[in-house]
Amino acid sequence: MFVRIVKMSFDPSRIEEFLKNFKEKKENIRNFKGCRFLELYRDKQQDHIFFTYSYWETEADLENYRNSELFKGIWAKTKPMFNGKPEAWSVDKLASLK
Repeated sequence: MFVRIVKMSFDPSRIEEFLKNFKEKKENIRNFKGCRFLELYRDKQQDHIFFTYSYWETEADLENYRNSELFKGIWAKTKPMFNGKPEAWSVDKLASLK
């Protein structure tokens, strides 16, 4: 399992639209084959910056999601809302304390 972190910067006038779309699609993303966890975060200092954290069983599962109609629809709607280039990282979790 690995973690996918995506940083997104939005045009401030499009934030509510993004949040509405995320709310509508989050269960579909979370229930996509191989997705085990999904969270959305908002930067405390720059409220137009958001992060998604998702846990995936395999890299193939993430690639299947990225090639799915679900992702293509979400991306087509979200991409015009950005005011900066999104950044993404795939990382292995080395420690987790609860």
